[in-house]
Amino acid sequence: MIQNKLNIAVVAGGEQSEVVVSIKSAQGIVSFLDKRLFNPFLVVIEKNNWHVVLDNEIEVPIDKNDFSFEQNGKMVQFDCAYITIHGIPGEDGRLQGYFEMIDMPYTSCNVLTSALTYNKYFCNQFLRNFDINVAPSFHLSAKDDIHIEKIGSKIGFPCFVKPNLGGSSFGVTKVKTTTELPEAIQKAFKESDEIIIERFLNGVEVTNGIYKTQKKTVILPVTEVVPKNEFFDFDAKYKGQVEEITPARISAQLTESIQQTSSKIYDLLNCHGIIRIDYIITDGNQINLLEVNTTPGMTPTSFIPQQIPYAGLSVTEVLTEIIEDSIEKKNF
Repeated sequence: MIQNKLNIAVVAGGEQSEVVVSIKSAQGIVSFLDKRLFNPFLVVIEKNNWHVVLDNEIEVPIDKNDFSFEQNGKMVQFDCAYITIHGIPGEDGRLQGYFEMIDMPYTSCNVLTSALTYNKYFCNQFLRNFDINVAPSFHLSAKDDIHIEKIGSKIGFPCFVKPNLGGSSFGVTKVKTTTELPEAIQKAFKESDEIIIERFLNGVEVTNGIYKTQKKTVILPVTEVVPKNEFFDFDAKYKGQVEEITPARISAQLTESIQQTSSKIYDLLNCHGIIRIDYIITDGNQINLLEVNTTPGMTPTSFIPQQIPYAGLSVTEVLTEIIEDSIEKKNF
């Protein structure tokens, strides 16, 4: 157990549409952290503006040489960074590389794992090699020629068109006919220069959180996701247009299978810290991976904070375990 009170940078911001979600997650983490053990600071990283938000919304610049800042005439050093940026540069490995260069412990997956999981298409193709079921999909980059008929014949309808890099359902469209594809593709390319066109799988959507430390493995309960819209879009995620049921209304055997799959994926990807994995359960109780989230939302209404109490834990103690484990072993 760490004895001294430690300075924790809760790092939010980013360079994409998910900034607002990231700030809310960071505020959630700050509220959850054990103030007897930690001094949490909200750190916002924007492209050319790294700063700490102090009391009364005062912004103090971060010294990028060592990730420190000045407060009351003294330099404040951080003991660990809790990364909660959704998107670039906190989810794709760039920030992790910076922290490794300055020897700063951080709570999320390492550079390689973050880069791989941030690229949804390549992550899923990697996991497919280990008997993880994924939907048939088509990958496009901005420089590729787009053949609408070929895409439609390969993937079928309905299908999803979504950015390959990014999250929170920004730029995602459910497409039902060939004529809807061009507009959906344009929309997705506004969020990322790579996109995925993925076959629609009809089934029950679930999500499962998991974290592992040097001392234990904690696989959280499975949550069933029932969107009021056609799919789990931004409004469903952040405007309450969804029913989230924990534990999911599935059998104990299927629940265990999902949790075992989550543990397998966690190890295959060499994950660190808390992650969340989304699935679709189709006929025959087939478990199909949707995506792996290595910096999951941590607002009070996000999935992970909902699942933790059902595991007989508190969010505060979980975050303490993850931070202490990150400091004790580092993950690079």
